[in-house]
Amino acid sequence: MATNFKNLLLQHLDPDTLSRLHLRRVDLPVLYDLEVPGRPIQHLFFLEEGIGSMTTSFENGAQVETSMFGYESVIGISALMGAKHSFNRIFMQLSGSGYAVPVRSAQEEFRRHGEFLHLALRYVQSQLTLSTQNAACNAMHTYEQRLARWLLICGDRAKQEHLEMAQEFVAQMLGSTRSTVSIAAGALKAKGLIDYHRGSIQILDVKGLEDEACECYRVVREHLENFLHFDTGFTS
Repeated sequence: MATNFKNLLLQHLDPDTLSRLHLRRVDLPVLYDLEVPGRPIQHLFFLEEGIGSMTTSFENGAQVETSMFGYESVIGISALMGAKHSFNRIFMQLSGSGYAVPVRSAQEEFRRHGEFLHLALRYVQSQLTLSTQNAACNAMHTYEQRLARWLLICGDRAKQEHLEMAQEFVAQMLGSTRSTVSIAAGALKAKGLIDYHRGSIQILDVKGLEDEACECYRVVREHLENFLHFDTGFTS
């Protein structure tokens, strides 16, 4: 069993717990579905590389991103809370890799009331914070600020500044139109913060992009980095 995990949760589990989870290394190509609405949740996924995206779908076929997953995450955790079927689509936004765990193994470990349970519940809290902050951000901040925040979070979760994604995809994730993304991206490009070509976006100036983004980026970043210790550095 490898011990040099990149996933934050796996890093904090002891060898006995890791053995009981029956981890299986998996490659996760772009657009690979980790969960599909209405289908049984059969595995939990601990991402090591790449980005997962949870979306809510609408009757007209549109979908909007409601949460994002990176190297700090475990996907499928609702199965530990009693859910048998997925409520949302979760797919790989950027290709990567990780570990798959059978749901039954995860449920048995969860019921031991050990460190796995405590870490899982802390992660659930971090996702609630991310979702509520996103909702507030979408209501209060400009599209340019929101785009800067979203790109920074993507870069943090992927640990890279080159993102293989088209503007049309970005617009879909942010619940907007391609033309709106083009205007906002053009403004960020004119300031020398990003560059983009067909199907890819390059972050050129992280500090400058942070200055352009709203405070929501700082809140989300600090919480995701410190949720294992319940230490965000912020008070409500």
